[in-house]
Amino acid sequence: MRYSLISRFRGTLLGAFVGESLASTNQTKSHCPDLGNMAVLVTESLIKLGRLDLNDWIARQPQESLHLEADDAVSIKVILATLPVALFFHENPIKLRQNLLAVVQIWGNDPIVRDGTLAIGYAITQSLTEKLDPLTLIPQIISFLGETPTSIPKQLLKVHKLVNQGAGLEKAQAELNKEEKLSNNIAIAFYCFLSTLEDFRLAVLRATLNGDSKVEDDAIRASKYLSLQATGTITGALSGAYNTTQGIPVNLRVLLSQANSTVWGLTDFSQMLKLADALVTVWSGVYSTTVDPDELKEASAMNSEIAPLSVYAAPRVIRSR
Repeated sequence: MRYSLISRFRGTLLGAFVGESLASTNQTKSHCPDLGNMAVLVTESLIKLGRLDLNDWIARQPQESLHLEADDAVSIKVILATLPVALFFHENPIKLRQNLLAVVQIWGNDPIVRDGTLAIGYAITQSLTEKLDPLTLIPQIISFLGETPTSIPKQLLKVHKLVNQGAGLEKAQAELNKEEKLSNNIAIAFYCFLSTLEDFRLAVLRATLNGDSKVEDDAIRASKYLSLQATGTITGALSGAYNTTQGIPVNLRVLLSQANSTVWGLTDFSQMLKLADALVTVWSGVYSTTVDPDELKEASAMNSEIAPLSVYAAPRVIRSR
C-alpha cells in the first residue's frame, strides 16, 4: 500500500476536524460547535464492541439529541457520525451500505442525508482501499446510490463535468448553488476534493474561504457559516482519507492542537488520534489487555517462560493489509 491504513483512518477523522475548525476560525465563532460529538460516540462504541450496535450507541447519546428535528446542523452531525462506520466497514460494500443506512434511519432517513452519507462513505472506502480513480469515482458513486429521487446524482455529475473541464471555484459555485443547501454543500465538497486531489491544504481552504463576511442579517450569516462548516468538514474527511495524516500540513495540526482545548467533546487533541488508532486495531482483529505489573511478576516467578505480552489476536482474525 502507498500509505498505511492507520494513517488513512487518522487522516479521515483529523481532516474532518481541521475542515470544520478552519471554517469557524476563518469566519467567526462557530454557530454549531462540536459537530463531531456523535462521531466520537459511535467510534467509542465500535471500539468497545467490535461491531455496530445501535442500542449501545443510542445509550451513549444525550437523550435530547435523539429527538432533534431534522435541520442543517443535525444533518451534518448525522453525516459526520457515519464516518467511523465507513472506516470500520470499508472493505465490504454490502456491510458498508447496510450499516450506513442503519445509522441514518435513527433520524428519519432523510433522502438527501441518506444519499450524501452513501456518497461520502463510498469515496472514503475507495481511498482506504487505494482504488480511488478521479475519472471514474463519480460514476461509481452514482451506481452505488442506485435509484433515488434526490438531486445528489445530478449534482455529482455536474461536479464530474466541472472537474474534467478544469473549471474554477467561482464557476463551480454558480453551477452547483441551484439545488437544496445540503446537496450543494456535498457537491462543493466533492468539487474541492477532486479538483485539488493531492493538496489537502488547498482543498479545505477553497472549501472554507468563500463566505461573504459582509452579510448583516444574523440568521443569514449563521446559515452561511454552517454551510461553510459542512463543506469544510466533508472536504477535510474526503481529502484526509486520500492524503492521510502525512498530507495534512504540520502547521495546521500544531495550530489547531494549541488553539482547541477540547476536540469534539474530547479532553485534548491527541485523543482523536488515539481513537483512530484503537478503531483500526479493533477492525484488524487485534485487542489489547492491560496486565497488572504485580500480577505479571508473580506469574513470571511461577513460570519463567511467561513473556510480558500486551497485544493479542484470535486465530485467523487479523486481516491482510
